[in-house]
Amino acid sequence: MHNVGIVVESLDNAISFFQEIGLILEGRAMVEGPWAGQVTGLGDQSVEIAMMVTPDGHSRLELSRFLSPATVSDHRKAPVNSLGYLRVMFSVENIDELVTRLTRHGAELVGEIVNYENIYRLCYIRGTEGILIGLAEQLVNKTAKDILENT
Repeated sequence: MHNVGIVVESLDNAISFFQEIGLILEGRAMVEGPWAGQVTGLGDQSVEIAMMVTPDGHSRLELSRFLSPATVSDHRKAPVNSLGYLRVMFSVENIDELVTRLTRHGAELVGEIVNYENIYRLCYIRGTEGILIGLAEQLVNKTAKDILENT
């Protein structure tokens, strides 16, 4: 996977929020012109993007702020069981401390921080602009494949 895209109203607020999680701003740019509209099917468009990269350099998050055309719908407050893309989950090292820091930035815990079979501590939060984010603190060094094989 190259990246996951999230459309936001405030690029600066979103960058700050994801930096708090540990992502690094790789760069900002304008995406516009005929080629951009041909890719998205939106025609003439002007979009400011910020590319955020995970600390290991393997995954990216593309934050986009559409100047034109205007956004047409808002799925940020959709519940967890909604169809379509829903959330991005990040591996973190100290979930309690991070949730405390993120709530100072306006994030809200969706449910509770839970322990999944002493392998992970997990939670969902609504971050900047209500974006749903998952956090996972690994307690035991098992891969997803190990977990699925034992269920």
